[in-house]
Amino acid sequence: MWQKIGRLFVIKTRVEAFLIIYALALGATARGSQYLVDYPGWGGKLLFLATTGAVFLAGAKILDCLRYERERVQAASSAES
Repeated sequence: MWQKIGRLFVIKTRVEAFLIIYALALGATARGSQYLVDYPGWGGKLLFLATTGAVFLAGAKILDCLRYERERVQAASSAES
């Protein structure tokens, strides 16, 4: 039963990855907007860029990991046959 629950938290497809990246981006822009209010001027703008930049880095890592997992499965299936 725990394995079934655990599978819910595994990203399997690119569509799932893009949905997660979208959700991260929404949160980052909301947080960045609050930084612009709390820290007017360059400080708020830099913090806003940092939050959105973190989403770009996380999204790239998620997509790279999906590609790596797909290649690993293909290599394992070709090694078996």
